[in-house]
Amino acid sequence: MNMRVRVDEKAVPPGLDAFLSALAAAGFAGDIARDHASRIVHATDNSIYQVEPAAVLFPRDGNDIARIVRLASDHRIPLSPRGGGTGTNGQSLTRGVLVDTSRHMNRILALDLERQRVTVEPGVVLNQLNDYLQPYGLFFPPTVSTASRATLGGMVATDASGKGSRIYGKTSDYIEAMEIVLANGETFQVEAMTIAEARRLAKREDAAGRIHREVLRVIEQNEGLIASTFPEMNRGLTGYNLKQVLGEDGCFRLSYLLAGSEGTLAFTTRLTLRLRKRPACRALVPIRYDSFQGALIDVQRLLAAEPAAIEILDDTILSLARQDMVWGAIESVLGGNDGKPVGGLNFVEFVGESREEVEAGLARLSRLLAEQPGIVLDWKIVTDAGTIASLWSLREKAVGLLGRLGGGKQGTPFVEDTAVPPEKLAPYVEEFRAILDSHGLAYGMFGHADVGCLHVRPALDLRIPEDAALIRPVSDAVAALTRKYGGLLWGEHGRGYRGEYSPFFFGGRLYEELCALKRAFDPLNLFNPGKLASADAARHPVERIDGVPLRGEKDRTIAAPLQRDYDRAIACNGNGACFNWDRHDAMCPSYKLARDRRHSPKGRAAMLREWARSTSTAETQVAAEIEDELKASLDLCLSCKACSSQCPVKVDIPTMKARFLHRYFKSRRRPLRHRIVAAMEPGLALARRFPRTANLGLRLLTASGLTRRVGLADLPRLSVPASVPHLEQRDLTRLAAGASHAEIILLEDSFTSSFDGVVVDAVAALLAQLGYRVHRAAAAANGKSLHVLGLLDEFAKVAGAAKAYHSRLLATGLPVVGIEPVTVLMRDHEYAGPGLGEALPIHSLDEFLIEALESGRLGQPRALSQSGPYHLFPHCTEKTARPGTGQAWTRIFRHFGLELALHATGCCGMAGLFGHEAEHAGMSKELFAMSWGSRLAGLAPSNVLATGFSCRCQTKRCAGFSPLHPAQALLAHVESPARS
Repeated sequence: MNMRVRVDEKAVPPGLDAFLSALAAAGFAGDIARDHASRIVHATDNSIYQVEPAAVLFPRDGNDIARIVRLASDHRIPLSPRGGGTGTNGQSLTRGVLVDTSRHMNRILALDLERQRVTVEPGVVLNQLNDYLQPYGLFFPPTVSTASRATLGGMVATDASGKGSRIYGKTSDYIEAMEIVLANGETFQVEAMTIAEARRLAKREDAAGRIHREVLRVIEQNEGLIASTFPEMNRGLTGYNLKQVLGEDGCFRLSYLLAGSEGTLAFTTRLTLRLRKRPACRALVPIRYDSFQGALIDVQRLLAAEPAAIEILDDTILSLARQDMVWGAIESVLGGNDGKPVGGLNFVEFVGESREEVEAGLARLSRLLAEQPGIVLDWKIVTDAGTIASLWSLREKAVGLLGRLGGGKQGTPFVEDTAVPPEKLAPYVEEFRAILDSHGLAYGMFGHADVGCLHVRPALDLRIPEDAALIRPVSDAVAALTRKYGGLLWGEHGRGYRGEYSPFFFGGRLYEELCALKRAFDPLNLFNPGKLASADAARHPVERIDGVPLRGEKDRTIAAPLQRDYDRAIACNGNGACFNWDRHDAMCPSYKLARDRRHSPKGRAAMLREWARSTSTAETQVAAEIEDELKASLDLCLSCKACSSQCPVKVDIPTMKARFLHRYFKSRRRPLRHRIVAAMEPGLALARRFPRTANLGLRLLTASGLTRRVGLADLPRLSVPASVPHLEQRDLTRLAAGASHAEIILLEDSFTSSFDGVVVDAVAALLAQLGYRVHRAAAAANGKSLHVLGLLDEFAKVAGAAKAYHSRLLATGLPVVGIEPVTVLMRDHEYAGPGLGEALPIHSLDEFLIEALESGRLGQPRALSQSGPYHLFPHCTEKTARPGTGQAWTRIFRHFGLELALHATGCCGMAGLFGHEAEHAGMSKELFAMSWGSRLAGLAPSNVLATGFSCRCQTKRCAGFSPLHPAQALLAHVESPARS
């Protein structure tokens, strides 16, 4: 436990030190974090607010939570729970102590297949659970767009629902039992019971008895008021749901009151959930309209087809999607070819136990659409599971996409989940838009149109005081509008700091009863205070939306040069896509291994913002502390660049890391290793001429321990290349004067040419077999390592020389083809940076072969061979920057009669220099085992392919064999007479 801390003393709860000391002495088994980095990372979520906690606790089990609550009560310490950290209204933000269950309490404890029940800890992620349930044909139905990182505890806290709620309902509808910790530290099991059992329990004199007495009193004394206040709609009045505690079947279910209470009543330690059978078949019908309002109006007509869900997107989302990596997979469905502008889109989904059931729904929809064809532009039926997943991925990314509106303004959540009766949605939205238009605001709209829940994010830059000042008038106007239409300001994302609107919707009398319930559960007002209701409203009222610090208030103090250099850190909106639980997802391997959010893109962005702010405001002590913590986190960043493409907001940590290190080492001496690496590429040019001598020297240096002393490990041996001529300037002049269309330039790179020359030879031989005359261009320094280390002045010189060299090659008019994915992709990334000009059209090998295939240059497709299948493991940087690369290789192999299987993996752990740094070698190998190791198990090494040199090198180190490059497999096939 690191007790060194810098906290604004007015924000520190009195007794904090004593509480944390008592907690450690009581046997708390989890982690205690008071460092500035942990607190600043947990000071934000997906909302507009920034509230720094005094400390963050990471309990390991329910006993730890009981200890926390009991001692917090003794020391009067406010507590707030946190799950996925994706709340849009500050639900988990606090000036007190944060209790994060996502790091350790993420176990699936039991599965009862006969009763279709599962027991989990609150930190289990929704996708994690559904992935576990898939082999059993079961699933947990509430489908939120943040399913890859939303925890079940957080979903209970907000009573989340999401897509398909019209038929599947909300999270609270699936709670069988809850184990909770009450305010005195006692554990209590919440289960359905008869009203008679509830009354017997209410006679007890303990905390559970007091709670049940008060809940029964409030429900029985206010039965009529509750019935008239809670709207009759799918998205009911969540947060202290009094309406459903006493069911029509006579059962008393306290879980309905707890679900949606956002941690203000109790802490959850265990959940038993009901499951449903997973639909065997599904189909999705995207319907395009010329206006968003037209799409909204049509929803009521489409509901007659009885779909599982209708989701709506506006033209703003569609425009942003065209700039995202997901577009390539869905363009054929949504792109259209008639040139008509698309103003709105409805996704209509059908699910069923049989294909016949789904087809019956599609037939109903088709009849409806045929009756009035002029209403829509067009529509398509999609049944391919992969395409359906990609289309839903677009919908899931909508929140993140609105973070890229440009010009400093972002789609901003504060009125983002309003809900009205579905039949009133269209006129309601018309008035909603009028409110936003009256303030001159741009916005994006999407949501669950079938249940009347709309997500609206006005474009604001909260660094601008005038923009921040709009939050109050817009919120008040929208609240009044939703009540006018019989709806709610919060339809599914919870209230959080919008709790001040509770009396407006519940009414004064019923709100007083909510406060009475809060007193019964939490008499000291320590559970997530300031949200929803107060145990002592006179002394401790709930927070007001304009009384909570905004992120923009901090960001506006950052100096302009730092705002420019770290704009992607400032743009991070906390959507949390980088918290994806799946170890085979490529984004942020360092986070996936550590499960420490300081080592995630979101965490690093938060630290960069705080470092830039404190540096700008000359808070020397703060800046020095966060700078050290930020440097330690960035040292664990593999610079794989997955975040630069997979993050919806394009939070490019590697680029900002390079800028930070460039500045950091201006006032510090760089390690000797940096200088050695800086000299590496010029040295490799010489070593390639004398590889045997270089390898002997490397062996001697390794044996002497010198490489380890400078911090390098497991360095690869140089390959011994075949003696081949390379292009010279006079050759370029000749080629420019008249080369044939069957000639190409193969651009070598420092890594492959130096360490894996057989791959270069294989690519050249393959292209020659395919009828091309291949001219090999010698490898020139690319500067990748310089950029990773933040040696930006040196990199600018190398990059300029490399681009000039590439320009001379391209001036011949011949296609220029690279081999190593990382160096080819530098054309779009590092070489397209400020001051370096436009990206140059260097082809990757798969891009070139696909173009040749489509132009007919590769001849007729061949019959499927009996050999294989091959198994392709693309480089993580390549597959995230160019998500179509796997399918491209699949098409190429299929053309030559070969079967190719793609494998979803995370980073192999090498990432260029990272895996060769002595202090990271162990972590590098753990990363390999976490994803690649499990995927490789059982595969024949001779059939494993990898596009990246680092990946092949790492596999040899960790698995004992070097995978082939795809070109090697293709060459062996086309050279074999038996297969030709």
